[in-house]
Amino acid sequence: MKLIIQIPCFNEADTLAIALKALPRQVAGFDAVEWLIIDDGSTDDTVNVARQNGVDHVVKHAGNKGLAKAFMTGLDACLNLNADVIVNTDADNQYSAEDIPLLVAPILEHRAEMVIGERPISTIDHFSPVKKYLQKLGSWVVRVASNTNIPDAPSGFRAMSRATAQKLIVFNDYTYTLETIIQAGQKNITITSVSVRVNEDLRPSRLVKSISSYIKRSIITIVRIFIIYRPFRFFGTIGTVLFSAGFLLGLRFLYKYLTGDGNGYVQSLILASILMGMGFQTILVAFVTDLLSANRKLLEDLRFKVAQLESNRNNKTDNNDFEQQ
Repeated sequence: MKLIIQIPCFNEADTLAIALKALPRQVAGFDAVEWLIIDDGSTDDTVNVARQNGVDHVVKHAGNKGLAKAFMTGLDACLNLNADVIVNTDADNQYSAEDIPLLVAPILEHRAEMVIGERPISTIDHFSPVKKYLQKLGSWVVRVASNTNIPDAPSGFRAMSRATAQKLIVFNDYTYTLETIIQAGQKNITITSVSVRVNEDLRPSRLVKSISSYIKRSIITIVRIFIIYRPFRFFGTIGTVLFSAGFLLGLRFLYKYLTGDGNGYVQSLILASILMGMGFQTILVAFVTDLLSANRKLLEDLRFKVAQLESNRNNKTDNNDFEQQ
């Protein structure tokens, strides 16, 4: 059994050594523990710091691609390196590396395929009230969209099995945290959370450049999640509201017309027609997007099966090479 701990990095030379120093080299249940960093176009000494501190594998991006792309690049690299379990953590030493055994335990015990580290958000001093609220809002949206019960969905401290990593694909360019949990719920991946500790803040968050920017990006991410993973509910709700509003206005005009006062409410009839037409068209869009969502799921299942076949073929090749030696 091999565990690979991956760390997405972008200009992390100042904090990476601290984070690496805390990582374990042995974890119960694994024969090997390896470290991997994803250099997301760093312009500082991140890669040299990583190598000086014993990192086993370095994967580089030609330019900064963003956290979500770095996360997926790391997963692909870990799969190619035959990882059985993958742990993702941050380069700023936010999460306590001593809790990695707790994080992987549900996977080793076959109780879960993905495990999310739950931070004590309410007691973290360097989280502003707005950020704490948005963290809770994001977790609520994820619970609704995925039918899971993860209290700290934005947490980047997580572990997953090899099969789970093969199934995941992130469309969002901003962050992977919410989307991967929703995919887990949709793909029937068993997911749970464990309480983990956090360390002192070493640097400001790279994702939260400003409160206004964080709010804007969070809202866009949440809306996009609903459109991609709950398209029928999203467009169906909008269409139903529009159609219902138009229908009620139409009833109001009909009542006025039947009571002899309809001439003064022609505008209501026009608005009712427009709203009902918009609502009906939006409901049709809901059905179309639902079909597209079903096709996307089929393509994702096909991608997973291809990944499994390639993995099995590579394992057979490695075994044959070993026997020839």
